[in-house]
Formats: sequence, structure tokens, C-alpha cells
Amino acid sequence: MEDLEPALDIAFNFWVGLAILLVILIKTAVRFVPQNMAYIIERFGKYNKTMEAGLNVLVPFIDRVAYQRSLKEQAIDVPSQSAITKDNISLVVDGVLYMKVLDPYKASYGVDDYAYAVTQLAQTTMRSEIGKMDLDKSFEERESLNANIVAAINEAASPWGVQVMRYEIKDIEPPRSVLEAMERQMKAERDKRAMILESEGQRQSAINVAEGDKQSKVLSAEADKAEQILRAQGEAAAILAVAEAKAQALKIVGDIANTTEGQRAIQLELAGNAIEAKKAIAKESSVVLLSDNQTQAAHMVAEAMTIINTLNKSERD
Repeated sequence: MEDLEPALDIAFNFWVGLAILLVILIKTAVRFVPQNMAYIIERFGKYNKTMEAGLNVLVPFIDRVAYQRSLKEQAIDVPSQSAITKDNISLVVDGVLYMKVLDPYKASYGVDDYAYAVTQLAQTTMRSEIGKMDLDKSFEERESLNANIVAAINEAASPWGVQVMRYEIKDIEPPRSVLEAMERQMKAERDKRAMILESEGQRQSAINVAEGDKQSKVLSAEADKAEQILRAQGEAAAILAVAEAKAQALKIVGDIANTTEGQRAIQLELAGNAIEAKKAIAKESSVVLLSDNQTQAAHMVAEAMTIINTLNKSERD
């Protein structure tokens, strides 16, 4: 029995060692690749394959994970740098770069550090693009500047297996003297616009006042004209009414005068008028001289009737 104990110990140690070796081999051989990650596998120092997300198996002690590449979009800060515009103004520009690994193999073997390489390429491209623009254009055309930088970087970085999705300029800082000049220019522009607006307001106000005076005068003249027309029409109507009334009265008197009663009324009226005339003369003077044949009212009435008859006869003729 004692002779079997060393053999049992050796067998136990063997199986324990074998189990530990199997665990180590399984742990080394089995790899779980996370989502949006890619592992570059080398065998004996040479590229073998690219492991994608999920369960993957390696050959222990032969294969190894050489690179782990993220396939997510990455934001890389581009440090501030100096750039000179087309009109020789020095600017300090910084930005942020958004890029993504499309080919893990090229990103691993095409360049040593693709993030650093793309950042340097972004800086040089940005200096080149700003050198093609004037100072004012660099502020106004940021979208065009960003698009040109992205296009130039993608063209140069295609062998590296990465793609720049977009590039954004965070800040453009001109020299202090240029800033002061720009502030003076903006202030002058604001003052100019204010003066233009004020003059336009005064001009419009003067036009409105003149239009108001013109319309007031026109309305006043039209009112005077209408008043004069109405007054003339009223006076004409009044004159016509008076004339028509007089004509109607004369017609009525003439019609009545052609009758016997009318003749007698006329004689009586004339006699009364003659007497009243004599009374008036007597009031004005203390002495009144009358001829014998004019002292009788009948004689005066006869003379008046003779005149009327003569007039009527001339009218008939």
C-alpha cells in the first residue's frame, strides 16, 4: 500500500497539471472580440487574419493579437497652429477631426500611428487651404474651408485605411491689431447704416408731410369749388324762382286787367296812388299848386286809363 502512494501522487499531479494546461490553452485559444472592434492576428510574426466581433479561435503559442483597432468614429483634437492668409495676415487656427477606421489591416500596417498621421496631415492641409484665402474669406467661408480640408485629407489618407468624416474649425484668432481694425471697421459700418436709416427716415417723413400738405390743399380747393358751385346754383335757382314768381304775378295781373272788374280795380288803385302822391307832396311843402283840371281824381284816372289802353293796343299790334 505504501508503494502505491508515490504513484498516486504522481498521477494526481499529472492530471492537475494537464487540467491547468488545458485551461491555459483554452484561454489562449478562445477570444471574444467586442462589437465595433477588429483584432489583427499574426502567425510567426506575419499577418494571418483579421478577427471580427464575436467568438474567434487562435492557435496557442503560434498566433497572437498584434493590433486592436476600434471601428467607431473617433474625435481627434487638432492643436492650434499658425497660418498665413493670402493677404499676409497671420492667424492662429485650431479644430477637431472626426475619423473612422475602414480597413484595420491598412490602419495597422500602412502607417505607424494613423491618428498622429491624420492630425499632421490636417494641420498641413489647413495651412495650405488658408493660404489660398483672404482674411475676410477665411471667416465667411468656413464650410467651404472645412470641405476642402476633408477632401484633401481623404485623398492622402486612403492608403492608411481611414476616412475623415468631417473637419470643424473651432476658432480662428487673428492678431490683436487686426482685431482692433476689424472692430473699427464694424463700428464704422454700423454708424454708416445708422446714418442711412436716419436719413431715409427724415426723407420719408418729409415726403409724407409734403403729400399731406398736397392732399390738404387739393381737398380744400375741391371743397371751395364745390361750395362756389353750390352757391352759384343756389343763386341761379333763387333768381329763377323770383323771375318765375314775378312772371306768374304779372300774368295773373294781366289776366285780371283784361276783365271789366280788373279795369275798375286798376282805376281805383290809380286813383288811390294819385291821392297818396298828393298827400306826400303836401307833407314835404306847405304850398301845393294844382291846375284846375288836375284837382279832380276822375281826370287823373282817365289819363291813366288812356295810357294803359294805349299800351295794350301797342302790345296787340
